[in-house]
Amino acid sequence: MILVLAYGVVLLVSVSLSGVAARTILSTALLFLAAGALIGEGGFGLVSLQPADPLIEVLADVALFTVLFTDGQRANLQALREEWRLSGRALGLAMPLTMVGIAVPAHFLVGLDWPTAFLLGAILSPTDPVFASAIVGREDVPGRLRRLLNVESGLNDGLALPFVLIFLATAAHAPTDIGKIGLELLLGLVLGVAVPVGIALAWRLKFLTSEARLQALGPLAIAVSLYAACHLLHANPYLAAFAAGVTLASLDRLAAEHFEPFGDLLSEITKFAALLVFGALITPERLSHLSLGAWFVAVLAILLVRPAAMMLSLTGSRLEGRERATAAWFGPKGFASVVYGLLALQSGIPDNETVFDLVAVTIALSIVLHSSTDVPIAKALRIEPPDNLPTGRRGLTARE
Repeated sequence: MILVLAYGVVLLVSVSLSGVAARTILSTALLFLAAGALIGEGGFGLVSLQPADPLIEVLADVALFTVLFTDGQRANLQALREEWRLSGRALGLAMPLTMVGIAVPAHFLVGLDWPTAFLLGAILSPTDPVFASAIVGREDVPGRLRRLLNVESGLNDGLALPFVLIFLATAAHAPTDIGKIGLELLLGLVLGVAVPVGIALAWRLKFLTSEARLQALGPLAIAVSLYAACHLLHANPYLAAFAAGVTLASLDRLAAEHFEPFGDLLSEITKFAALLVFGALITPERLSHLSLGAWFVAVLAILLVRPAAMMLSLTGSRLEGRERATAAWFGPKGFASVVYGLLALQSGIPDNETVFDLVAVTIALSIVLHSSTDVPIAKALRIEPPDNLPTGRRGLTARE
């Protein structure tokens, strides 16, 4: 119950300070991360969590699925068709370059063998721009930039998984079943398209109607059913979630619009819960065991590898210089890396603890840096934060 109480208190504080966060470098994501560190064993020791606890794995899994399903509905087929060249550059060039750019220093500076170094690169290659909401979540930001970041983060989570599984098996000196991995991805894509297609077509029947107040629950029912089906059938749930969001938004725009406000709140709720328990895992003891080379790899991954890879991949594109720089910087590490890091930890490979610690430190640094720079960079793009935020004084209303 202490964990639940802490979540409620920090959620209340975050909501109360969200207006300030929208204008300054204060980050609600960082508040949850810091609160988790304070109540964990590295702080006051109010809660005791271990990386292998099922709660953490399930929570990170659900949070990632929820975020991808919601993001997918913003990137419908029309948006994908319009921006496939930019997204293709990010996924086809920047992502592999990021993987290699992390693996090389991890091998030479940390001493990881090549399969484990590439495993680390694969784990840290996905991005998660939910920590850059001032960029991705604002309608006045150039649409092509928002769609690029949104589509990239939605697809690279699922695309990274085969590499994670392959390098994980190689590091464990176990046979790699490429066919099985491919089948999981294909099945996830098929389920992610087939389930919402069938339901969207059924909703067109005249005798199937829903009350206006319940319409937002329709997409939620699709998401819950799809999540369960993916785990029962061993399909890739992350690729399925994003594909389902895209499919539903393309076939039933009205249902997606009704779900969007509720889906955004649901994503925030699960994201914050995952950040709280993840913060509880980051203890001084865990951090003190990292070598100077390991810290250098974490900093390098955020400050150099991702920006350089993205800038190179976008060279010659129609994005303006400031847009390219923004896309290069906002490659925060998030829930996919948490989930894949937990897979590595539970695999029993020789350097599993080192890999997880590196992932944890990189994600923590990413949250601090990216979630505290979204507003300044939004201002640099000449986008002012909302000036009609709630003040708590009676008679004033505001849009979130």
